[in-house]
Amino acid sequence: MSPSKQFRAAHVLVWTAGVVGILHAAASLYWAVGGQWLAATAGQWALDLSVEAPVATKVGLGFIALLKFLAAIIPVAVAYGRVPGARFWRSISWVGGILLIAYGGLNTILGAVVLAGLITPDGGYDRAALMGHALLWNPLFFIWGAALILSLWFSRHDRRRSRV
Repeated sequence: MSPSKQFRAAHVLVWTAGVVGILHAAASLYWAVGGQWLAATAGQWALDLSVEAPVATKVGLGFIALLKFLAAIIPVAVAYGRVPGARFWRSISWVGGILLIAYGGLNTILGAVVLAGLITPDGGYDRAALMGHALLWNPLFFIWGAALILSLWFSRHDRRRSRV
């Protein structure tokens, strides 16, 4: 792949990662302000916690939303030279991307295996939560991480530093 095509691919991928990360952050923020749509996909424990400790739950979800948002936009900002310390943020992004791929990929596979009936957990499981994680949240983590890692890979030799 030519350097210009790699550069374009890196930018498409970093934007893909950013959008997926913002979607994840938006869901957390939505739940933090009291939204209920898809809340059951987080798990019954989360629904119970929101009733038992509503303020702590909202603060916690707000903090999680902020972290996800920053993790989504910092790589995009680095790609366009808008953040100092590009080497540091690229290193953090490599680690974060690998963790997102591992967490999202492994949990997607495990969830699918349980949903397919190949494994039955002792004590049962929360079907709505498992479906949400196996079919939505964890695949999004995987896609976010994969797009981020690929954007970093394609931009690794970019001499226009600090692009992606």
